[in-house]
Amino acid sequence: MNDTEQQEHKFILRGLKDKDYADIKRIMDRVYKGMGGAWKPEEFGALIKQFPEGQICIEDNGNVVGAALAILVNAEAFENRRHTYEDVVKGGEMSAHEPEGDALYGVDIFVDPDYRGLRLGRRLYDARKELCETLNLKSIIFGGRIPGYGKHSNDMTPAAYIQKVKDNEIYDPVLSFQLLNDFHIKKIMKNYIPEDAQSDSYGVLMEWNNIYYEKKQKLFGGRKSYPRIGVVQWQMRPFDKVEDFLHQAEFFVDAVAGYNSDIVLFPELVNAPLLKNFNQENPAEAMRSLSEYTEEIRMAFVNMAITYNINIVTGSMPELRDDSLYNVAFVCRRDGTWDAQYKLHITPDESQYWGLKGGDQLKIFDTDLGKIGVLICYDVEFPELSRNLADKGMTLLLVPFLTDTKNAYLRVRRCAQARAIENECYVAISGSVGNLPKVENMDIQYSQSAVFTPSDFAFPHDAIAAEATPNTEMTLMVDLDLDLLKELRQQGSVRNLQSRRNELYEVVWKMTEE
Repeated sequence: MNDTEQQEHKFILRGLKDKDYADIKRIMDRVYKGMGGAWKPEEFGALIKQFPEGQICIEDNGNVVGAALAILVNAEAFENRRHTYEDVVKGGEMSAHEPEGDALYGVDIFVDPDYRGLRLGRRLYDARKELCETLNLKSIIFGGRIPGYGKHSNDMTPAAYIQKVKDNEIYDPVLSFQLLNDFHIKKIMKNYIPEDAQSDSYGVLMEWNNIYYEKKQKLFGGRKSYPRIGVVQWQMRPFDKVEDFLHQAEFFVDAVAGYNSDIVLFPELVNAPLLKNFNQENPAEAMRSLSEYTEEIRMAFVNMAITYNINIVTGSMPELRDDSLYNVAFVCRRDGTWDAQYKLHITPDESQYWGLKGGDQLKIFDTDLGKIGVLICYDVEFPELSRNLADKGMTLLLVPFLTDTKNAYLRVRRCAQARAIENECYVAISGSVGNLPKVENMDIQYSQSAVFTPSDFAFPHDAIAAEATPNTEMTLMVDLDLDLLKELRQQGSVRNLQSRRNELYEVVWKMTEE
């Protein structure tokens, strides 16, 4: 893991400004070394002046680390005639920009080499797509480089090379990435960038079609009305090393992110399989030893959230703080920030065997899919907590749990279903299955993970969006319609939040809130 991956990130997607030129120059000089380096300040300024909405960047802790530049054009004019990169930028004047154009033309996209591997390029492509939808443009087009072709130009034509890239017989660092991002090839362009020796001066006109053309869409970076949630039903299996545990966790993050999910939920005490490596004669001592891994695991999950562009609720794990042992779940956002929710209510068994103590703060988490809450297992059985979160605008409640028997599981499930109805929100629960032989107080598990909805005509008849097969390792992927919650709260058959008798009763939080 390099220094960039170890540091704390805070990624922000925003529009470029004139003051960002120093950062842009630094990156372009590195990325285009040997091809002329960075643009001049006046060329950069011309883009921002003519089409500010099309100049997008990602900043990390105040520094720009990647950018996507674009202009508007009439798609037909560029698709039906041969053109070069110079025809697009017009000597840096960007006079090819058509304010009333019907397509976004990608002028450039680049990422600081120190940030490669975090999939920031994919975020910039996604931002362009959102902008295209928002402005009701028919497509995104651009001339893509094929920098791998120079090595094959003596033994195959550009068309043959491109076909091999499409067939995954050859990997091209630019074209392969663009094909994976749903762009398709329109035509080959000779002498697109004459000085591009790596591509033998060839370019490929690429296109992405906006299927929502003529429909009004939101700007990039806005909150989604239809987020997709992934729920992991986790198999308890012994791990000898924390690296083995993280590999298994990353497998599920990768799998769920591959289906374009916006958030993934893991179960309570997700790292419990590592308990096998500690003293089983003293469960409390073993749990304290397990807490030594928590910071490393939390940092790894933050990196996964960035790399796979997905929000992660890590499930929970033990944390030793001021000589007291707590059960904490981390919310790792895909912008690189993170926060924590401590389990507030401790069961008699958890107190007796492990010496766990309850936290004293209940948090609402702002994310790019709205406000979410996290209640760890037993906490969902106390309705005051979710009502407090609902009053703060929660639309999605996430419940990592760990239960050994079916009756224990049913307590969590029935209460989670009640929370969805009474607070008019979605509730997802994630548990563990299987067993951990020779691990004291963790020997068997019972789970059926699920996503619950309110109960009204617009939702499934049984108020269950999806549920896993009991006691089987698997994942759920569910699309949530947040607009339905708005309609329910204003026009539902019954309106639990609206109908409360606040003159008779209320939930009061006594602790000082952060």
